[in-house]
Parts: sequence; structure tokens; C-alpha cells
Amino acid sequence: MLGMLNRCSRGRTAWLLLALTAFAFEATALWFQHVIGLKPCVMCIYERCAVLGVLLAGIVGAIAPATPLRFIAILIWLAGAAEGLRLTWEHTLLQLHPPLFATCDFKARFPSWLPLDQWFPGMFVANGDCLDRSWTLLNLSMPEWLLGVFVVYMLVAILVVIAQLPRFRAR
Repeated sequence: MLGMLNRCSRGRTAWLLLALTAFAFEATALWFQHVIGLKPCVMCIYERCAVLGVLLAGIVGAIAPATPLRFIAILIWLAGAAEGLRLTWEHTLLQLHPPLFATCDFKARFPSWLPLDQWFPGMFVANGDCLDRSWTLLNLSMPEWLLGVFVVYMLVAILVVIAQLPRFRAR
């Protein structure tokens, strides 16, 4: 299996599939926001950014998968998945065990050199409440589903890293 993952990581198809899945999650989030009318909270916006990191990893990996650029893509993938895991875990805990007084921020804090909320307000402006569980499927809220998504992204990324070891190189 690891040999197959090594071969796949050296081909464009697997990277494009990674980018496609992340794009599908982003499109779904925007559909929930603009069509269904769910308001994203600050944590949701940050989680979107983590998914965008995975999308970026897929694009970078697809550019030249047989070159060392693949390793940069894997690092971006790991960073996006790890941050997404951290954020969705925190968001899930906020919803399952709401604090008495504290809540999440009212506005996303982006670096001054990357004001995504000003450049793309329809995607990065938060106007929802982090504690709101207005949508569930099988009794799981949006952050709980995303937690599962990021667990899968992270597990596959770790397997791909292991598959890069010399022992599993494509023959």
C-alpha cells in the first residue's frame, strides 16, 4: 500500500483529487452560507482557511509531482490538516461544552498583509456565533463533520509522508 501511495504522490491525478476534494468542501461551505443562509462564525472562517491550505497543497503538488516540489506540497498539506484538526477540535468542544461567558471573536483576525475579509468579504467575513448548532446531520454539527474530514486528511498525509521513505520508492 505504501508503495502505491509513493507512486500516486509522483503523479498528477492524486494531487488533483486532493485539490478537488478541498474545493468541494469550500463550495459546500459557500453553498451553506449563501444558499441555505447559515452564518459562518470566526472559527468557521479559520476552518475554511485550513481547507484552502489543503487545496493549495493539491495545486502545488499537481504542478510538478515527480520533483522535490512534491515535498513542499506535502508540508503544506500537513500544516493545513493539522491546523484544521486543531480548529475543529476547539470548535467542537466550544459547542459541546459551552462556556458560561466566553465565546469566540466577533471578527476574524487576518494579517495586515493578507486581509482576506476585506478582499473577499463574501467568503471571509464572520457574522455567526461559534456556539450555534443550527445545522446537524446524524446529530453531528458542521465542526464535528469537519473534524472527521481533517482526521482523514491528516491520516492520508502521514501515510504519504511514510511512503516517501527510500524503502517505498517507486520501482
